[in-house]
Amino acid sequence: MAINVRIERLYIPDSVDAADAADFLAAVEVGRKVRMDTWGSDDLAYTPMEKLLELDDPYERQVILVAKVEDEIVGTVDIALPLADNLDLAEFTLDILPEYQRQGVGRQLLEAAEHFARNEGRTMILVDTNHPGASLHEFAPEQLVPGSGQGYVPLGSREVDFAQRTGYTLQHIEQFSSCALPLDSKLVAELEAEAQEANNGRYRLHHWTDRCPERWLESVAALENQAGGDAGPVEGTDDIVFDARILREAEEVTISQGRRTVVTAVEHIATETLVGLTTISVLAQRQDVVFQDDTVVLQAHRGNKLGLLIKVANMERLTEQFPAARVIYTWNAPENRYLLTVNHQLGFTTAGVTGIWQKELPDLGPSRS
Repeated sequence: MAINVRIERLYIPDSVDAADAADFLAAVEVGRKVRMDTWGSDDLAYTPMEKLLELDDPYERQVILVAKVEDEIVGTVDIALPLADNLDLAEFTLDILPEYQRQGVGRQLLEAAEHFARNEGRTMILVDTNHPGASLHEFAPEQLVPGSGQGYVPLGSREVDFAQRTGYTLQHIEQFSSCALPLDSKLVAELEAEAQEANNGRYRLHHWTDRCPERWLESVAALENQAGGDAGPVEGTDDIVFDARILREAEEVTISQGRRTVVTAVEHIATETLVGLTTISVLAQRQDVVFQDDTVVLQAHRGNKLGLLIKVANMERLTEQFPAARVIYTWNAPENRYLLTVNHQLGFTTAGVTGIWQKELPDLGPSRS
């Protein structure tokens, strides 16, 4: 049964301590409660300061709409509009407090977000649904397989039912995994020995934090670009086309947001070229929860356990630099068997899946905003 809902655009305060920050803080708290309900912890929730920092991003404009019942914020939708590429795209993150679900709040928020996106000239909408591991077993006989043909979401879940009823089509699945930190020292020694034996002294590791050394700047940009193509093992990539300038700009944005980036790259000694790298992101406000970002190994150098080599080394460096880190999370396409196998060796276990849903809106022409 639908209830009386008022949809508003969220005002973004200058600081979390400002007198006018109450609605912003309440909206962030909705996201935390939703993630607690979904995953059983708030590891994936933003702190207010983290969210405020994230909103200041030159590559992506974010607008947040909120649903109010009387004066209480009971739902939010974060609308992310890429500014450097994919200019027809808008990505929505929809959060509704559990006690207000199935009452029309989500539908009204989604419709308002779609209307906003259309007026911004965005015609392709992406929305995600999140499904913890327990729900995959609960609904195991009823599976919805995406267009990619790999993985599934539980057909009987409320989130899947909502996405289908609002006109979205499941495009692909990302497997969501976690690993406790620090890694066991005996396991690290065994995996390092296995990887070193496979590469037979033909490769050399390089490490840095936050800023890439000038020597490797062009090589890293090339690797990031290859990651979107046929570069072999890859996780966590996006669609930005990198060059040295864009890479430096991206580093400065990350640093300005207070985030840290731990990187290990691997050089093919004979050709003096970088052929792989892996990165881990550490949040500004919360260093106990970290995130595996890009991992890429060039196809010509596969079969030498380089993915294992660089990931073990980088997780060890992470623990040295950020000893408070207790868990690392990552998302992988289910067809990426290589990195899933590497992650399993490292101790990652499946926490659940994320479904990526797509809907095409009618094109209303140039932006009217």
